[in-house]
Formats: sequence, structure tokens, C-alpha cells
Amino acid sequence: MKRPHGFLPALVLLALSAPAAHPESFRCGRWIASPDMSVDELLEKCGEPTSKTVSVEDVWGPTAAGKGRVKVGETTIETWTYDRGSQSAAMVVTIVDGRIKSMERGES
Repeated sequence: MKRPHGFLPALVLLALSAPAAHPESFRCGRWIASPDMSVDELLEKCGEPTSKTVSVEDVWGPTAAGKGRVKVGETTIETWTYDRGSQSAAMVVTIVDGRIKSMERGES
């Protein structure tokens, strides 16, 4: 298939202009908190969160016969919120089974 002249440069330009998907990171005092740190590191750098919610949800899988579902375990989901003052949006951290899953900006 022959592509029109200028197709490749336009494609490269489009790829370069697309925003990269970067995980959120936040400043905690003199430290930077990021999703790739451990929960212990987060506590060490940022301290205890302003608020915390915990839920336990069932994990389901297929039955051996492949018809229906059976409970195969549980997962613990924690949502930690760090209030960072009136000048900054809150930091909301989602922790699944003891590992940081995401960090997002919450309400100011």
C-alpha cells in the first residue's frame, strides 16, 4: 500500500503531541510521593493520612465446570486521603492488598 507523501511525518508529529500517561506524584514536605513506592515508604515520607477508608471485597472466578462463579478469595481496598492545605488539591491514594495502586488529585 502506497501512503501519501507526508503521512509518516504527520504520524510522528501526532505521536509526539499526544500527552504521555504519567502516574501522579505529589510533594510531601521535602519528599516526592509516587505510586511506585511501598506503603511503608509512603507512611515514612508523608505520615498518616488525614482520612482512611477500608473495604474488603470478594474475588470471584469460574467454577471447575465453567458454569457459574465461585468465591476464590478476598481483596482489601484502602483509600487514603492526604489533605495538603488550601493551596493544593488533596492526594488520594488507593492501596489494594497492601500495594499502592494509584495516586490521584482529589478535592481541594
